Amino acid sequence: MSEVWDQIEWRAFERQAAQAVTSASRPELAWAKAVRASRTVLRNYSTSFFIVTRFLPPAKRGQVEVVYAAVRYPDEIVDTFPLSPAGRLHLLDSWADHYERSLQHDSLQQAVAAGLDCFVAAFAQVVRQKNIPPAHYRSFLQAMRLDVTPRPFLDLDDLVESYIYGSATVVGYFLAYVYGASAPSEFARALTASRDLGIALQLTNFLRDVPEDKRRGRVYLPQDMLRAEGITELDFAGESSRRALRRVLHRLSDTAEQFYSSAESNVDAFSPDCRVAIQSCIDVYRRLNRRIGCRGEGMMQRESVPMKEKFRVLPPSKYWRLPLAFLGAL
Repeated sequence: MSEVWDQIEWRAFERQAAQAVTSASRPELAWAKAVRASRTVLRNYSTSFFIVTRFLPPAKRGQVEVVYAAVRYPDEIVDTFPLSPAGRLHLLDSWADHYERSLQHDSLQQAVAAGLDCFVAAFAQVVRQKNIPPAHYRSFLQAMRLDVTPRPFLDLDDLVESYIYGSATVVGYFLAYVYGASAPSEFARALTASRDLGIALQLTNFLRDVPEDKRRGRVYLPQDMLRAEGITELDFAGESSRRALRRVLHRLSDTAEQFYSSAESNVDAFSPDCRVAIQSCIDVYRRLNRRIGCRGEGMMQRESVPMKEKFRVLPPSKYWRLPLAFLGAL
């Protein structure tokens, strides 16, 4: 398969995973098949997140991989599949229907045998097992619908409340339920950390993808920040326009840094067996955010963190996991 799968490849891979799940002799083997398929999705689409999740205990790592697959496919619907807006909305509505129906089944195999998508059925099992509020995923899908019919965001509050809540905050909540808290009384603080990290990650992604988003007709930079720099329309050609846009990017990068700092201050609220992975996630993506904040003429190039820099912020005692992970053993 290619680095980014097209719609036909996605459906072929899902059918293969569904067959493996339904043919499994025991429920735990069916779950293992769904996790392995989800791990393939994660490894194919996000090297950085794949690496940091290797530091989770196996059971939680599998659940996180399933969460990732469940949010990746809707993201591909709105970002990469060559569909009309109506076609994208139709697929999202179909996916949402599969989610609601999956919640009504008692097991993963039962849901898949009923013809429901393997990835969303596996995610529904995580929702049931970890007591994740079902409405959170509905908020995520609503944010995906906003990608199909984009609108400008007046200010940072509008961006966070109208879009980032669904696109990133609730995803952080999914993970918080999987990770667990250091004590029941700390779960609210773990949710706060998840919210802050979700906002930080989403802002960093926005900053990295400004030209790409513009090609899709989307602008995720707050309008009041753009107006403050005299920007009425994104223009990457003129030097004065680039300087003004860089100031906006620097300002948002600084805002993201504040959210990374807030999330980091609450990492101890999570279960101890997940803190290394969470801290590694903060460190890797924070490095990306700082590269974006400091960049000059590279605005038109999609920024990334070289592998050697990722290794510098990962715990050296855990390096042994990475070769095994890429060989498929973890």
